[in-house]
Amino acid sequence: MSPSAVRAYEHSAIHDENGQVIEVEQVLPRALAPEEMPGVIEEFRHAAALAKQAGFDGVELHAANGYLPDQFLQDGSNHRTDAYGGSLENRARFLFEVLDAIGSVWDAGQIGVRLSPGSSYGTVSDSDPHATFGYVARRLDGYGLAYLHMVEPRVRGNDDVDAAVSAVSAKDLRRVFKGTLIAAGGFTADSAHRMIEAGDADLVAFGRLFISNPDLPERLRVGAPLNRYDRSTFYGGDARGYTDYSFHSEAPVI
Repeated sequence: MSPSAVRAYEHSAIHDENGQVIEVEQVLPRALAPEEMPGVIEEFRHAAALAKQAGFDGVELHAANGYLPDQFLQDGSNHRTDAYGGSLENRARFLFEVLDAIGSVWDAGQIGVRLSPGSSYGTVSDSDPHATFGYVARRLDGYGLAYLHMVEPRVRGNDDVDAAVSAVSAKDLRRVFKGTLIAAGGFTADSAHRMIEAGDADLVAFGRLFISNPDLPERLRVGAPLNRYDRSTFYGGDARGYTDYSFHSEAPVI
């Protein structure tokens, strides 16, 4: 299901039962009917309730990287003409209704939201990302969230690209979002320090380097060399590439 019947990619890479990467054709999603929206939003609320029951400290609404809230938000994937499409306010409606549902379970200070204005993953795109994500960040600022998690334009989809490909960055959202802002996306220790020192973000998140360096904070603290990550092991397979990377005190595996 999706806001509109728009195919994401012609093929998608997945791991089969033997751990081998194969390509499969993506199905054409069906557009959600208006009467289905409450049920889908309830699924998000229920998931948030289960996370609380399981003892988590909080939850993050993944409204980035082509996930359903992101599909609704961006006009390249949302072609609707009803209350959930067209205007900026309508396209953002699904995201904020989901956020309000989660807020019925968790305090706002225990909820984070993730956005990715520069990502094309899932073939999402927007004709005016500055207006779209500026509007969303401005509204999110009134919620008193734990944080806003912003993927920098240095990463598009899952590939490294030049920062200039997108006009929207954490620095832009910082102007309208005054709460805790986390930036993510291809950072090094130096670029993370520069981001924080400039006041463009409060925190910097690492993904791929944290996979390949289980002691990443300590390595960054002492300036130790980093293990290289193996992208071929991402998103499936077995323990290889997840639990076999060495600590700084050990000989590197990769």
